[in-house]
Amino acid sequence: MNRKSLSVPVAALVIFTFALAPRAVANDDKPHEKKKDCDMTFTLSGWSAGYKTAKGEGTITCNSGESAKVTLKVTGGGLTAGKSKIVDGKGEISGVRSIEDVFGSYATGSAHAGVVKSGMVQVLTKGDVSLALAGKGEGVDLGIDFGKFTIKRAN
Repeated sequence: MNRKSLSVPVAALVIFTFALAPRAVANDDKPHEKKKDCDMTFTLSGWSAGYKTAKGEGTITCNSGESAKVTLKVTGGGLTAGKSKIVDGKGEISGVRSIEDVFGSYATGSAHAGVVKSGMVQVLTKGDVSLALAGKGEGVDLGIDFGKFTIKRAN
């Protein structure tokens, strides 16, 4: 893939990210309620070939003392191909009044490339809740994709 063919999808990703950024830093409608921040540790593995899918699990711990075991699911599509596994992933969640605000689906958009050693860095939003993810892993992946990242309470 030459530099010019990559520039249009990367520009689309940048526009998508900045379009969501104001929602992630929006002022709280209820200033008398203290927002709580949470951390997440996780693992995630999946594959893509035009369609992207990944599953994982993790633990969320909030400053309030609330915590939960969670399952993670990523789905989407785009110009993407590969297989990867993220271990020792970390997430920072802001804009949360209760741990219940964390659960649900977040909009995603990413550009990624990796061979043998892979990684991820993403900022996702769901209303006023913002989730920043980072992780290291292994696999082979290349592409640009859009989709959703879903967090559910584990059974």
